[in-house]
Amino acid sequence: MTGFVKIAIDDYYSDSNWTTIINKYWMLAERVSDPRVQGWFLFDTPLPTVAMVCVYLAFVMVVGPLWMANRKPFQIQNTLVAYNALQVLLSSYMFYEHLASGWWGDYSLSCQPVDYSDSDKARRMLHLCWVYYFSKLSEFADTVFFVLRKKKSQITWLHLYHHSLTPFEAWLLVKFIAGGHGTFSNIVNNLVHVIMYSYYMLAAMGPQYQKYLWWKKHLTTLQLVQFFMVLFHSISALVYDCGYPKFIAGGLILHSTIFIVLFMNFYMQAYKKEKPKQKPAAVAINNNNNDETLLPNGMIKSETNGHLKNGLNGHVQNGDLNGHIRNGDLHTTLRNGDLNGHLKNELNGHIKNGDLNGHLKNGEPNGFLNHEANGRVKLNGHLQNGYTNGHVIHDVTDKEKVQ
Repeated sequence: MTGFVKIAIDDYYSDSNWTTIINKYWMLAERVSDPRVQGWFLFDTPLPTVAMVCVYLAFVMVVGPLWMANRKPFQIQNTLVAYNALQVLLSSYMFYEHLASGWWGDYSLSCQPVDYSDSDKARRMLHLCWVYYFSKLSEFADTVFFVLRKKKSQITWLHLYHHSLTPFEAWLLVKFIAGGHGTFSNIVNNLVHVIMYSYYMLAAMGPQYQKYLWWKKHLTTLQLVQFFMVLFHSISALVYDCGYPKFIAGGLILHSTIFIVLFMNFYMQAYKKEKPKQKPAAVAINNNNNDETLLPNGMIKSETNGHLKNGLNGHVQNGDLNGHIRNGDLHTTLRNGDLNGHLKNELNGHIKNGDLNGHLKNGEPNGFLNHEANGRVKLNGHLQNGYTNGHVIHDVTDKEKVQ
């Protein structure tokens, strides 16, 4: 590594053009790459991967949103269910293959070198890493579907960073270190994706499955656990010397740390506890007026001389009702005059929301509320704009009887 750094410093101060320098480094990289990968599709050069990531970013950040600007979101429920089901199957297959290729008893958890031989298990692991690379390219569809469904809020910086970086990591894995200690992060990622895409599949199946999705919050927790596991496992490769490249282990530590920070920030933003909201003094109710302001439990806010008290009990007291029933723009004035006494037969209760299906109709007050009750008169109707014209005219239900 020291010699590599020395070459880099010498090239920086040399007169060679950049094309010559890039070719030199590429030849050095080819010398340390896995010879078994020579001639494999997309692995002779990283340029196709770079191009695909650039096209992906251009579409999901610029082209796609512009194209969808004047279009309705695509209804692709069946496509989403099928896509997520395929991702579950693919991740399950890769999880099993990681176990069969070494992690079920053959690999050491403390430190595991890369097997560059042509043994069956070494070849199996190499092929698996190649499949893993293409699985990361297939996950571009996650973001494409967000664009087509106009779910812009889902396309976060974390989401783009993750989907742009993982294809490069997988390419380097296949090209240089297909197997060994670093594939621990792959097998953990496969297990997490089996669970994650199962969740997305259920969510795409419709609202009738929402009751089974109470564990959404735990998905982010599971992803955080994943990165902590990779972090501590990568540290062990620095402590123990088994021949696994320590600078690769250091890169895995940096990678895990970045994702821990990003996912912790996402977790706190998405699931931080909301402060309990204070109950408003008034809630909205439909009183057939333009401006509707609700009073809970039939509270009638009044300014009276012999008034309806503001509150849940709302007792009607003797006296000249000289105020207003204030409910939004409803200023239904009960004027001084005939209504100058008591509610007949000692209406000894509350005026509550309930089941009285009638109206107090327009007109000058010239009488009493003739309904006799020794309990509670429950209102389920409207006080219409105007002056009260006598009595409640509709039938009284059982709910208005004395409790």
